[in-house]
Amino acid sequence: MDIGLVKDRRPLEHRVGLTPGGVRLMTEHGHRVYVQDGAGIEAGFGNRTYENVGATVVYSEDDVLFRSELVIRVSPPPPAEIHRFQEGQIVVSSWHLALAPADAIASLLDRKVATVGVEIIEEDDGHAPVLEAMSEIAGRLAVIIGSGLLLNEFGGKGLLICGSPGIPPASMVILGAGTLGRAAARYAQGIGAHVVVLDRDIDAMRKLQDHVGYDVPTMVATPAHIEKALAFADLFLCAVAVHGEKTPMLVTREMLKHMKPRSVIMDLSIDQGGCCETSRPTDFSNPTFMVDDIIHFCVPNLPSSASRASTRALTNSILPYITCIADQGFDAAIRSNSAIRRGTYTYDGHCVRRHLAEELGVPYLDVSAG
Repeated sequence: MDIGLVKDRRPLEHRVGLTPGGVRLMTEHGHRVYVQDGAGIEAGFGNRTYENVGATVVYSEDDVLFRSELVIRVSPPPPAEIHRFQEGQIVVSSWHLALAPADAIASLLDRKVATVGVEIIEEDDGHAPVLEAMSEIAGRLAVIIGSGLLLNEFGGKGLLICGSPGIPPASMVILGAGTLGRAAARYAQGIGAHVVVLDRDIDAMRKLQDHVGYDVPTMVATPAHIEKALAFADLFLCAVAVHGEKTPMLVTREMLKHMKPRSVIMDLSIDQGGCCETSRPTDFSNPTFMVDDIIHFCVPNLPSSASRASTRALTNSILPYITCIADQGFDAAIRSNSAIRRGTYTYDGHCVRRHLAEELGVPYLDVSAG
């Protein structure tokens, strides 16, 4: 199969779809890989490193798209550029189509593009390898960046997240006890922060305490408990995710009045719409904004700031699926591999996620029955 890697053009996105090591595996399996000039440079992988493992470096994104049956990219293309895909092309990316405009999805269906969303690939046991790999990195980065946002120079109120002898630590509240929330809780606790976690799922909170220990108190995420937590939070991390769907809005603007001035909200649910009413996407060129004297940080592609590590983690988690698609062909892969099937949004002019198809009123295809 002909496989293409493009250079991501989303502002301040530094990752690339596969490391040279991942490309080497593809070429060893007999596949041809085309890499856009400079696609991996911001993650520390130059053109020569790809050529050394058998890839062909081509000049432009159009060259990659023209030559490739399977295209791997980190972020999805702008809706206006979907027409550049060839009919029947397979595109693996973080599509997040639950938030995409209806006309963008219609264009994908018209062109019969097969879209695999790495964020919704899920194994039979509920394990989501790609999402979990990126969430683990994002959770650690949230603590690193959040501790900086508490400092005066970044607009915060001058707190040290870990405290000091005679000085209590900052209070970090995490809304969501999934992979991201667990990673953030463990890291924040490890550096001495006062950590509290909220979730609606008792089993998720039990798993979190088994993971980080019982020194981290938990609360059921009712509106009353969220308000109570906001009142003592110096750093409030939104880590809510509903697999493949838009994130529910759990923090209203009215709730912000309970927070202390110049406290920080980090809404890392923003790539699925955000769970705070006052959130809007930002990037690292201007990562924060103020609403009612509360600092908001809403960068959706947080792992990109650790691009080399994140590209390695992304490659490790997607390689089994890319290999399956390339070796078997997409028709066979989507029917034989349940994780790929769950990770597919559109195929052969149909939506293969029932909930999304019903929501958009577009054709639905049950590929498991084929």
